[in-house]
Amino acid sequence: MEYQIIHIDETDSTNRWLKENGGEAAMVVVAEYQTAGKGCGKNSWESERGKNLTFSMLVHPSERPLRIQAKEQFRITEVVSVALCKTLQPYIYNKVEIKWPNDIYVGDKKLCGILIENRLQGAEIKDCIIGIGLNVNQREFLSDAPNPVSLYQLTGKELDRDELLKAFLENFEQEWQNKTNGSEYRELLYRKGKDGLYEDKTGRFVAKLTDVLPDGRLLLVDEVGRERTYAFKEVAFIVNNE
Repeated sequence: MEYQIIHIDETDSTNRWLKENGGEAAMVVVAEYQTAGKGCGKNSWESERGKNLTFSMLVHPSERPLRIQAKEQFRITEVVSVALCKTLQPYIYNKVEIKWPNDIYVGDKKLCGILIENRLQGAEIKDCIIGIGLNVNQREFLSDAPNPVSLYQLTGKELDRDELLKAFLENFEQEWQNKTNGSEYRELLYRKGKDGLYEDKTGRFVAKLTDVLPDGRLLLVDEVGRERTYAFKEVAFIVNNE
């Protein structure tokens, strides 16, 4: 699909900007700075002006032949996450992975966050706004975010943000056209098949991450062999024994 790409200097949120200014065309808005960039839930996103790639894209999954049912909306998360991994991996020696449901990690460090907001029309997704915050050329992080990292910190080089955006849009288009299953998403999962520390409403526990179900729920197997399934925000990954 062809995107109308708009560059703006500043906004509180590129997702909100698209909600107010988007139309029927596929659109991307890129901001040099977000005054209130958000992650999922109540999380904020630290980004130095002019250093990173903060943008949102508007797509219309209700259009043929790319229709997505509301019950299948996790497929959008899979497509975006895999496209980002394929975009970033050529720049990085270590493996780029997906921390469920849609953070992009290198090792135990967060490189990129995604916020997806869907508008439904009956049983289908009519509009989808995909917000992405990618740490590109920022050299240090000053907020209390526990584990951010940038491409500059990983590579020692400043990278062209426009080239990264172009590569992502190409990868996104390819993944969108070929979205047959979530196997690639699952192969790229952070901690897949490994024991890790987690926390739910009952406390902390050790478990092995075994799968993500088609509806997006996380499947863990704890130390006594019991399967545990979680929807988003029902369980937290404990990273570096924080």
